[in-house]
Amino acid sequence: MKNFLKSVWSIIAVCLCACAGLAAGSAWADTFPSKAVKIVVPFPPGGGVDLVARVIGQQLSVQMGQPVVIENKPGAGANIGADFVAKADPDGYTILCAANGLAANVTLFPNTPFNALRDFAPIAKVGSAPLMVIVSKDSPAKTLKDLIAMASKEPGKLAYGSAGNGSSQHLGGEMFKTAAKIDVLHVPYKGGHPAMNELLGGRISYMVQNPLEAISLVKGNQLRALAVAGNKRMALLPDVPTAAEAGLPGYEAPVWWGFVAPVKTPKEVVARLNAEIVKALAAPKVKEQFTQMGVVIEAGTPEQFGKFLHTEVETLANVIKTAGIRAD
Repeated sequence: MKNFLKSVWSIIAVCLCACAGLAAGSAWADTFPSKAVKIVVPFPPGGGVDLVARVIGQQLSVQMGQPVVIENKPGAGANIGADFVAKADPDGYTILCAANGLAANVTLFPNTPFNALRDFAPIAKVGSAPLMVIVSKDSPAKTLKDLIAMASKEPGKLAYGSAGNGSSQHLGGEMFKTAAKIDVLHVPYKGGHPAMNELLGGRISYMVQNPLEAISLVKGNQLRALAVAGNKRMALLPDVPTAAEAGLPGYEAPVWWGFVAPVKTPKEVVARLNAEIVKALAAPKVKEQFTQMGVVIEAGTPEQFGKFLHTEVETLANVIKTAGIRAD
């Protein structure tokens, strides 16, 4: 009888603790946020990830009534910023604005102290866009075929820039290299903005760049877009052909963005952040800003973004191994 009563009281104690935990989690979510939220960008200011974070951050601040601070922590192929967030307090006040590199680095940098699938709680996907093959306005390459011919004529001479190892520009550039069967040099920078400055100055030959950073410069005739690495033309640049139309069928390279938090962040807080980000993406001002940047909004649940991340890690692992991509 004593053992039976002891078992009953043990079960009751567990249930009470569980209920207390649920109540605490609910209360935490109800009061969140009660102070500034920090969005860590693992690249320097001015790049695509930084632009996405600032657009969303500004709207979140309005919605939640608390400051949203953007903190740039570039370096090591975006691993410095990601590692910082992975080790941050799991309270929802420090989150990461991530892109393709978060998934690619699982394969490119297998010895990092964190793992994209193990150490982060997915919050929400923001959206995606096709990359663009761009050159400076003074480049002799007027078409994609011209660029490929130039690279084929002088193997190893042309160089393309990226925001760093594992970035969407790096992956897109290596995929272009493989598809076009050319030998070119990859030059990684500490962000897309520094790389763009080098392209504008003619110190690198081309980039496979996201539209957020390139569209305004293409429209202003400072850069020339040779092709869109997608299955259809962009509405903002209707005269720019797809890679297939430009003579390179099968070449498609997208870039995406999303938010993650430290893995032990309470589910209620993750749900609140997700709801706020989805609401921000539906705001007319945000929709207009992203439309002008060429971003296709793809809001969803944490679970949907989690499934996407798992698939993306596998997809990019195959791309990296097939193309022989490595961190330079």
